[in-house]
Amino acid sequence: MKIGIVGAGMVGSAAGYAIALKGSASQIVFVDYNSDLARAQAQDIAHAVPFASSTVVTAGDYDMLKGAGIVILAAGVGQKPGESRLQLLARNADVFRQIIGKVLSAAPDAVLIVATNPVDIMTQIATRLSGLDPARVVGSGTILDTARFRYLIGVHLGIAPQSVHAYVLGEHGDSEVLAWSSARAGALSVKEFAAQMKSPLTENVKAKIDDGVRNAAYTIINGKGATWYGIGAGLERLVRAISRDEQTVQSVSIVTPKVEGVHDVALSIPRIVGATGVVADLFPELDDAEHDALGASARLLKSTLDALDY
Repeated sequence: MKIGIVGAGMVGSAAGYAIALKGSASQIVFVDYNSDLARAQAQDIAHAVPFASSTVVTAGDYDMLKGAGIVILAAGVGQKPGESRLQLLARNADVFRQIIGKVLSAAPDAVLIVATNPVDIMTQIATRLSGLDPARVVGSGTILDTARFRYLIGVHLGIAPQSVHAYVLGEHGDSEVLAWSSARAGALSVKEFAAQMKSPLTENVKAKIDDGVRNAAYTIINGKGATWYGIGAGLERLVRAISRDEQTVQSVSIVTPKVEGVHDVALSIPRIVGATGVVADLFPELDDAEHDALGASARLLKSTLDALDY
């Protein structure tokens, strides 16, 4: 499958690199307002391809997206000193207003994957601007937070993170919800697994894991300025799920009719992802505190969107 990546910065290029190395697409086309950057990223990644796959990596204008089955939207602007979150959102909404029409003119049948932050709000904006079925506008949501959650549980239990089945719900941000009550390791709850492995999952351990998930981005940003490898791998995973119609379960963000009493809001819950985007929503078992936290996250996202004039 041919895919496009609009936005050739660190996130877009990391996604392209991961997709090329995995061979998850037959062709990748980078598009960026800075055509020199797009061309440079494409060439650099193309030179890695002979070591791993046969993906063709190029760069060009929007017309080169013709025939793309998936387009990743990784374009956006950085926050200026003294700029509010709403002002940043408004500027990124303007970016999407400029690019989404051009993307769909070239690739009207593509599934859109939104990577631009704040990803839940930008997913809702992309859905409104595109007029597409919400199932075809898939935000990366909490896929990275979920990966961090599984990694840290795996470290505590001494097992591979691939054997951990746990999800982060709601906002990709400070109000996200770690769904401990439905977390599993193998065939057991993580609590039961931890007890059998004599590594009790105490409240102190859970708090440490929560902090590691919730504040990972801040730690990385403080150290190197931004995060890109983790989300790049996550975007590749979504591309693979869609291009191969895997019907795999991922914690992605789409506009959802109703969550915890909040209507028409984009946030993450586990969802089945296949060739047409999101195929079905899956609401996990939650305890009362987790229900309340998910509702609070949904209300925060909804109020932020409502305050944005775009």
